[in-house]
Amino acid sequence: MARGTRLPASRVFIGSILLLLLGSAWSVSASAQDAKLVIFAAASLKDALDEVNAAFRHEKGQDTATSYAASSTLAKQIEAAAPADIFISADLDWMDYLAKRNLVKLETRANLLGNRLVLIAPVNSAVQLAIGPNFLLAAALGNGRLAIADPNSVPAGKYGKAALEALGVWSSVADRLAPAENVRATLALVSRGETPLGIVYQTDADSDKGVKIIGAFPENTHPPIIYPIAVVASSTNPATVDYLAYLKSPVARGIFEKNGFTVL
Repeated sequence: MARGTRLPASRVFIGSILLLLLGSAWSVSASAQDAKLVIFAAASLKDALDEVNAAFRHEKGQDTATSYAASSTLAKQIEAAAPADIFISADLDWMDYLAKRNLVKLETRANLLGNRLVLIAPVNSAVQLAIGPNFLLAAALGNGRLAIADPNSVPAGKYGKAALEALGVWSSVADRLAPAENVRATLALVSRGETPLGIVYQTDADSDKGVKIIGAFPENTHPPIIYPIAVVASSTNPATVDYLAYLKSPVARGIFEKNGFTVL
């Protein structure tokens, strides 16, 4: 084309439309990639899930933002319309709570992990106990209290109460509790030596060098410890599909098992 010659108006118009379409497509793609996947997860998952999420980000290029707390707290926040894409509970009850209110996508629900319940003491403690029917838990506390997540709402506390009731010792310690807002707060009470004993998940105990495991509660003394997962009903983030699949991948399985979880 000769220098200085103007393009026909129709070609200019078509070129402008193409540029707009390309720009729009790039913008949609970029915004989808930039949209963080918001995960609400039980506090006991923190170490393992942080590692899984880092691997997911490295492989898929997808950022995540995770809020860790008691399952009860997270479920109530979702009920109050807190923005979340994924919910991972530490028990079936709080997932059922949301499911009954149509706040999770039922077709995405699955049981992800299992765990064990243990009695812990500060690492330098001399306490020795054999967990069994009517074991001397109250006597082992001395003048101290038993650290436990809130037994009225938090899964770890509910499991703990059930186990102590089944073993016939709940009434002896019910008025000597140091209730905490979640299982990691329970762990901290024992690790810092503020309580002589506590009940947490095995994975929590394994993560803290400041505590030692006194014994594991028989699995028939409490409901099975199951971590269900589901997509929150209000989520429109397309990354949820890849994330659910990734949690079942060999990489994620290895991380969960390394941290002491049973992959279901």
